[in-house]
Amino acid sequence: MTTEITSKLKAGGEQSVPVPVGVPPAGEVINLDASENYFNRELSQLQFNYRVLKQALDTTHPLFNRLIFCCIFSSNMDEFFEIRVAGLRQQMKYGREAVGADGMIPEQALSEISRVAHEYINEQYDILNNVLIPELEKENIHFVRRREWTPEQTEWVRNYFEEEILPVVSPIGLDPSHPFPRLVNKSLNFIVELDGKDAFGRETGMAIVPAPRSLPRLVRLPDEICKGGENLVFLSSIIHAHADELFPGMEVKGCYQFRLTRNADLELEDDLEDLASALRGELLSRRFGDGVRLEVADNCPQELVQFLLTEFGLGARDLYQVNGPVNLTRLMAVTSLVDRPDLTYAGFSPSIPRSIRSKETIFDAIRKRPILLHHPFQNFSPVVDLLRQAAKDPQVLAIRQTLYRTGADSEIVEALADAARRGKEVTAVVELRARFSEAENLELASRLQEAGVIVVYGVVGYKTHAKMILIVRREEGRLRRYVHLGTGNYHAGNARLYTDYSFLTCDESIGDDVNKLFQQLTGMGKALKIKKLFHAPFTLLTRLLGLVERETTLGRKGRIIIKINGLTEIQLIKALYRASQAGVQIDLIVRGICSLKPGVPGLSDNIRVRSVVGRFLEHTRIYCFGNNGKPEVYCSSADGMERNLLNRVETAFPIEDPELIARVREDLDTYLADNCQSWVLQPDGSYIQNQPAEGEERFAAQLVLLERLTGKS
Repeated sequence: MTTEITSKLKAGGEQSVPVPVGVPPAGEVINLDASENYFNRELSQLQFNYRVLKQALDTTHPLFNRLIFCCIFSSNMDEFFEIRVAGLRQQMKYGREAVGADGMIPEQALSEISRVAHEYINEQYDILNNVLIPELEKENIHFVRRREWTPEQTEWVRNYFEEEILPVVSPIGLDPSHPFPRLVNKSLNFIVELDGKDAFGRETGMAIVPAPRSLPRLVRLPDEICKGGENLVFLSSIIHAHADELFPGMEVKGCYQFRLTRNADLELEDDLEDLASALRGELLSRRFGDGVRLEVADNCPQELVQFLLTEFGLGARDLYQVNGPVNLTRLMAVTSLVDRPDLTYAGFSPSIPRSIRSKETIFDAIRKRPILLHHPFQNFSPVVDLLRQAAKDPQVLAIRQTLYRTGADSEIVEALADAARRGKEVTAVVELRARFSEAENLELASRLQEAGVIVVYGVVGYKTHAKMILIVRREEGRLRRYVHLGTGNYHAGNARLYTDYSFLTCDESIGDDVNKLFQQLTGMGKALKIKKLFHAPFTLLTRLLGLVERETTLGRKGRIIIKINGLTEIQLIKALYRASQAGVQIDLIVRGICSLKPGVPGLSDNIRVRSVVGRFLEHTRIYCFGNNGKPEVYCSSADGMERNLLNRVETAFPIEDPELIARVREDLDTYLADNCQSWVLQPDGSYIQNQPAEGEERFAAQLVLLERLTGKS
């Protein structure tokens, strides 16, 4: 550990934490099954979303990035309602109510979710209206309201409406022959109050105006009709201003925006004959699932609000009346409409280790020693180059790869297709059920098949979430296997925004293990014996529990550091509780959901939980065990959640090279030393953001890693 980090390890770091031994009062035995020992997973997820929102107030982030955090909060909340809230409502609808370890039934959880979500969303709009927009104004970036339009701007907006909006908008009057339309999930719509008769003599009091998704939600006004700066108008303002032109001859008494969030989870049976065909059908229904949330402008009359709630089968707790646009996610467009690089993070050049650059091929570099890349600080390009070189290398005979999320224009997919066209045996295990990437994955599967790649869809009932590449190469009369294992997806865009590890090796045992895993995924038969990897759903959880138990037997000499995105698996949590009670020092760096309660006397005195939220999305998964001074480190595609450890195909792979072990430990210590972008979980479920002590410098882990790793060659 570097001197710099050692001097900064404060609460949560291993140099200065107290070392209580969690012994319950005499005669008292703590019941590890008691519901009070666990946090509700949905409420914990809301807490993470809130930590993201709070980044919008952190002035150490550039202004545009603060706006983006505000938008990401909206996107996160959308998915939360589409999946988590929808799931709870489905349990109640079909009488399949499940009680989690925290003891909450769905009705209780939904009530508490509503209370907390309303509080957070109200704060979001307060931040937007009273902090971000005024600060954008100071930077001469203006959201021009209708009442502020000059005559020239009013005329330009009218022309824009007539040329760009009117031809594509389809207003729908509500009467017996025009029932309420089936609106697409999360689409922007307007409910319009009308008075008068139409061309056919019909009287109707209401109409719905869906805003096509092809229309931008923000429009930039030309410089020549503005007094300076950047001037933007909302699509909603344009439609409000010209709603009367959609209903000629009638009086528009009011026009109010609203947005319906629907259940977007896909339900597929386990005994499908054709997963791809079934998924295509389900994707169509996703757009029109049951309603779960209604967002409405806060100036909408109560009778119209109640009309919409009734139409969508929702109640008062599902209503969110907002002071601003109903979809703040689309405000991200500001950063592309306004050219102000000074208001966003400066770009950086991810480094490529000298061990790779100094070799003629990446195969040469891997043969010399295993390589560990830490994205985004180190470039993702060596992973792409591995496949490109394999595609062109006449000594490469076969390539196998799992694909979970890759992106629409993936260089990796092109490399696989190129390899197949060159006559190599290429197999891709494409996970069609990667949430919200299903349509994209169906398309890339078709592209790969057209190029001659053998495409399989993994195992029905178990998502293939493992990140694996296996390359078989003939060298000096024998076959050698080269392997890539990762904690994140094969997505170049994500690799610039998410922190992840890529591990490249030609270790024979690991190569044999990965080969066996591919055999299990593409063929059929009993689970094969694996030497070094842990793999879900078979051995990963049991091996992790065994390693925790080993530390437990060491008592005060035990040490566990785990960095993951979520922790909800009850067996693992109980094992960590028992380790804490034995005196093991445990630091958990959990980005999002955490059902474990830290710092509870007699239960988890020796467990500390922190969440790091910053410029990059923390995504690395690391399981580190002290092992009595001989640390064992595993990186993994799996979080500490039931779905990962029991219901998915996942891997955890060992880091065995002493230098790489030391490097991962240094990375972990860096996160534990963060004193400004880390949040500490309290026994009551709240999070407190770390602050530098008086006279202490800020220590942001991501910034330290950025400076350390991008500066390395």
